[in-house]
Amino acid sequence: MSDLTELQAREILERVMRLSKADTCVAAIGGSIGGNIRFARNSVSTAGETSNRSVNVASSFGRRTGSASGNEFDDAALERTVRRAEELARLAPENPEWIEPLGPQQYLSTPGFYASTAAIGPAYRAQVAADSILPSRQGHCIAAGFLQDGSRWSALMSSKGLFAYDRRTDLDFSLTVRTEDDLGSGFVARDYNDAARFDSAASARIAIDKAIASRTARALEPGKYTVILEPTAVSDFVGNMLNGFNARGAEEGRSYLSKRGGGTRLGEKLVSERVTISTDPMHPDVPAPAWGFDGLPRRAMTFVENGVVKQLNYDRVWAARKGVEPTPSPGNVIMSGGTGTVDDLIRETARGILVTRFWYIRPVDPQTLLLTGLTRDGTFFIENGKIQYAIKNFRFNESPIIMLNNVEAMGTPVRQGGNLFPPIRARDFTFSSLSDAV
Repeated sequence: MSDLTELQAREILERVMRLSKADTCVAAIGGSIGGNIRFARNSVSTAGETSNRSVNVASSFGRRTGSASGNEFDDAALERTVRRAEELARLAPENPEWIEPLGPQQYLSTPGFYASTAAIGPAYRAQVAADSILPSRQGHCIAAGFLQDGSRWSALMSSKGLFAYDRRTDLDFSLTVRTEDDLGSGFVARDYNDAARFDSAASARIAIDKAIASRTARALEPGKYTVILEPTAVSDFVGNMLNGFNARGAEEGRSYLSKRGGGTRLGEKLVSERVTISTDPMHPDVPAPAWGFDGLPRRAMTFVENGVVKQLNYDRVWAARKGVEPTPSPGNVIMSGGTGTVDDLIRETARGILVTRFWYIRPVDPQTLLLTGLTRDGTFFIENGKIQYAIKNFRFNESPIIMLNNVEAMGTPVRQGGNLFPPIRARDFTFSSLSDAV
């Protein structure tokens, strides 16, 4: 099974539109081709290749909508899917927030497809696993990881004349390394559109070195500390605030961007002036599809500029209710940074804690975005610009909003999960108790 070209996708969707008897119809098709390899205890456990394709049809009679899906694109199968969607639409209650599908749109031609990734085969995946397993064995460590790669395509069409098509490739890799005595642990994660950017051996070395270095962890008293958060930790932590830029949640009083007594914090200073948070589907390091789930064209937008909230995200339903222009759902998040690496931040730190990543993060208070969770896979004590020793993990109770107000320095942003986050040094981060987890 191969990717469908733009012309092939358009032809299938046009057949769906001709079959439709509904007042309005929206159809989406998509598919992917890729492979994966999983390894644990220093040996491969599973490996394979997959391909799939699907079609979804949403038919509406007035404000009544039904949807149906299938995975066959011949005429008879498409007609069955269309008729099922129409049958369900006639049975559905009216949706008070139904909104008419979009008509024709102009889309950016965003990057994202790379032959280097599409060409990955079993030998490549086996080499990635070997680059983790062999040096782990040599270092008396145990590796467990997962690599997934592939190409994917999607297309969207409405009975009002909209058509959108996107094709891209992805590579995702994560690795946890434990020492044989189970006392040390390290972690690394990488993701790219272009596999040529991925160095599996260098990535594995990071996790192995962290595992070995964290074997002899000492207990440190909980309290407020200066922290250096690696980009993975920033993604884990700050990522929890990104949905807060939804205008509806803020205006209905349900988020940290809601103003006490009514209204939102739009135009107010929220975090340190060092911080700017934006989105741009054309960014070469984190390219995103040119359209969101409803077909609204994506564009560059700035949500926080020099610490001030500049924009909220209005979906089409809420924008229509408020009489404003809708904004597309962001396809990526780009957080500004400084220059330099984690090592540079360490050299400039008199006393602090280095955090590799967080996990098991849970909300405590949505109004202040207070979160709790644990450090994991390598936590270290810094003194006089150097890592002195590994420390036992902490539970934290902290808000990304407070942390971003306490930023002292940032490094060069790094891709994490399709977004860009910098390493950050911040003061007065609250660690509330010790954790025995490695």
